[in-house]
Amino acid sequence: MSLFHLPNSPLFKIASPEDILLSPKPWFVTLTLAFAFTTNLLPLSGFALALRPDFFALVLLYWAIHQPRWIGIGMAWACGLLTDVVEANLFGQHALAYAILGFAAGYFHRRVLRFPVWQQALHVLGLLLIAQGVVVVLRLMSGASPPSAAIVLGSVSSALIWPVISALLQWPQRVRSLLD
Repeated sequence: MSLFHLPNSPLFKIASPEDILLSPKPWFVTLTLAFAFTTNLLPLSGFALALRPDFFALVLLYWAIHQPRWIGIGMAWACGLLTDVVEANLFGQHALAYAILGFAAGYFHRRVLRFPVWQQALHVLGLLLIAQGVVVVLRLMSGASPPSAAIVLGSVSSALIWPVISALLQWPQRVRSLLD
């Protein structure tokens, strides 16, 4: 049994490269990004904060991989600036990290989609660790103290929930004849 067991239903089946999915509605992409952004704003502290996935980066990365014409470097940059403003961080650190995510997702999107979902999660882990590294380097350059090694827990937990996020975000894109 896998770590995350999804019900055996066509609704929760993760699409293989051969599956044809409907194009997502723009309002659905916007809604999922807004929901992920507000989820990142939940007040947590201590170990829960270190373990919390970066839902906004994860959903942004999902849409940048699956819809690179809609979500790219510019949208990722804007989402990063929004994150920096709301979290009162060093202005531009998340913007640069998310722009790198957007670029990498656009560059690797065909490759990532060819792999099974757990191998996609490994690619996602690598991309999120690179983005986290950019944020850490920028904070260190601004004079912040070095973070603990627990900083990577958020990226690891994000990669672990990648299959669940993929299944949930693909649900409205299923061809309706498969659902009947």
